[in-house]
Amino acid sequence: MASAKEYTTDRIRNVAVLGHGGAGKTSLIDALCYTAGSSRRKGNVTEGHALTMYTPEEASHGISLQCTPAFCEYAGAKINLLDTPGFMDFVGETLAAIRVVDSAVIVVSATSGVEVGTETVWEYAEDRGVPRFFFLSMMDKEHASFERVYQDIKAQLTEKVVPVEIPIGEGDDFRGIINLFSERAHMFKAGTEKGDYDEVDVPEELQAKFEKWETELQETLATTDEALLDRYLDEGKISREEAIQAMHKGVASGDIVPLFCGSAENSYGMQALLKGLVDLCPSPTEAAGELAQRTGMEEEVHLSASDDETFSALIYKTALEPHIGEMSYFRVMSGTVSNGQQVKNGERGSVEKLNHLSVAMGKDRLEVSKLHAGDLGVVAKLKSAHTNDTLCDMSRAVILEKISFPNPEIAVAIRGENRGDEDKLGVVLPKLHEEDPTFLAEFDAELHQTIARGLGELHLAVQLERMKRKYGVAVMMEQPKIGYRETITKEAEGQGRHKKQSGGRGQFGDCWIRLKPRTAGKGYEFVSSIKGGVIPTKYVPSVDKGIQEAAARGVLAGFRCVDFEAECYDGSYHAVDSSDIAFKLAGSAAFKNVAGKCRPVILEPIIEVTVTTPDDYVGDIMSDMNQRRGKVLGMEPTAGRTTVKALVPEAELYKYSTSLRAITQGRAHHSRAFSGYEAVPALEVPKVIAASKEAAAAH
Repeated sequence: MASAKEYTTDRIRNVAVLGHGGAGKTSLIDALCYTAGSSRRKGNVTEGHALTMYTPEEASHGISLQCTPAFCEYAGAKINLLDTPGFMDFVGETLAAIRVVDSAVIVVSATSGVEVGTETVWEYAEDRGVPRFFFLSMMDKEHASFERVYQDIKAQLTEKVVPVEIPIGEGDDFRGIINLFSERAHMFKAGTEKGDYDEVDVPEELQAKFEKWETELQETLATTDEALLDRYLDEGKISREEAIQAMHKGVASGDIVPLFCGSAENSYGMQALLKGLVDLCPSPTEAAGELAQRTGMEEEVHLSASDDETFSALIYKTALEPHIGEMSYFRVMSGTVSNGQQVKNGERGSVEKLNHLSVAMGKDRLEVSKLHAGDLGVVAKLKSAHTNDTLCDMSRAVILEKISFPNPEIAVAIRGENRGDEDKLGVVLPKLHEEDPTFLAEFDAELHQTIARGLGELHLAVQLERMKRKYGVAVMMEQPKIGYRETITKEAEGQGRHKKQSGGRGQFGDCWIRLKPRTAGKGYEFVSSIKGGVIPTKYVPSVDKGIQEAAARGVLAGFRCVDFEAECYDGSYHAVDSSDIAFKLAGSAAFKNVAGKCRPVILEPIIEVTVTTPDDYVGDIMSDMNQRRGKVLGMEPTAGRTTVKALVPEAELYKYSTSLRAITQGRAHHSRAFSGYEAVPALEVPKVIAASKEAAAAH
């Protein structure tokens, strides 16, 4: 295995590359690494051999599906680049990347402009307080427009965006950029592999355009510092060095968002962006540091990105690779770590040895002897470490702030294509969860189904593809069953009697019970009012057990009966033939005889759905809720968005995530919480009963 250089913390730049699907993130990373020389071959997304997009699933779908690291060196600095998916089904990977970087480049297509994915990643990065850049990709494509997309960004995302370079030409005529810091034009040399250019004076015909943009840049930078503003007002100019320094400060504080442009396909603008990342991105030393919890203690400790600090690292990604095993990707938050060093898992208490300490370059790894604070690394075959675990110094166990992954809101039932596949699910599904915490799966004993949950239909489909490829387990998807309940609404009483005589000792049990409805959520209660020993005390629990067993099978459609009281108040027994089993069967018979007289109803689970949407889509969402038998609880408007809360039957929410995306063009999101049970409307009851009988017949 090849080896990699060490980089001190001040020479490290950690950058997440974010954006809408198809904006050109993966191509940009390829071009940056190739231009800088860390990658010997320039990859191609459409041909399936991009540096950071290499899994069979990514090749088959033609999109990035995971957070993938790469790096390059420029001007003596190491730039760690994290490629991220552009589709929100895989947003967990994006959030993981944002957690461990110090800045982000948001890629925006110069043809498509700001899209829903752009808005989403902008919000995620803003919530985290990550300094941001914009890169306008595909400036060489038809319909590319720097001015239009710039105005889109200002209108839809932030007024803080400031171009640091402007294009010379657009579309087929894109042939250079004007650097507003150097006041020079970079005229690209057609046919060169790494975007080589001639540095020349700004063309005369572009002088007015250049002066307009330069003035905007200078005025923006001048407002960041009083002394700088005074100098600008006195001299009318800020020097290049001062401008870069002011921009660096403004980026770190979030007051300025620089805008770059270029074409990854031709490597145009890559050298300028590389220099911008080195000069303008904050290093880990400039970050506020981390607040960590001492393991087993309430004490919080501050950890700075310094070699002098004790070691700590957060595992932000886990991948299971064939023939290698589990790979743990981490960021060193503080201190240093050396190859072969023993460290502690702060959360689990286990001791791990970091053999073959490496840095990742797409699918490849390069061993390194030491990693400094702020750097990204990867190590194989840790014994008990998973995503979100903290690795730390043996002398001080701590737990770092975890990545906040979204809850999976879409569910499907899965079953193995054959018995062998079914038997393996219990082993394989937890492994998929280790790789992707936003994927959950478990067997539901009540529904007799294995339920898989994810962030979208594509997310689930990809996970099941991985399952088949990595573990040879093939499954089929189907709609999950609904966990209906039954209850009673009226009091009634009656007898249950079990008598059997078949030669020798017989069986005899006799009980009278009274069933009463209870308040929703109060559950089941058994009351014994037996007097005078008409049923011996030792047999009364058997009556209770029989009632519970019968209630589990329901009255109307085979669903568990809940929220009722059963009172056993009379009965009889036989001194020889009575037994526990006889009274259990009598209790069961009594429930069946009486429950039908108690006006039984079917209950359906009700989910509280919270939808956050741009105001423009509120009407469509309300209409959709009505079609799903939803009851709107209220609406709360906030800065151009509205939060809608509604109670919706679970039966109406299958594939709701997909419908919501279609209704709102992907701009809304929702969460769910169980609310309780309500009676199924009369018109729906026959459908529920018929479906239950059909399912029972199938098994």
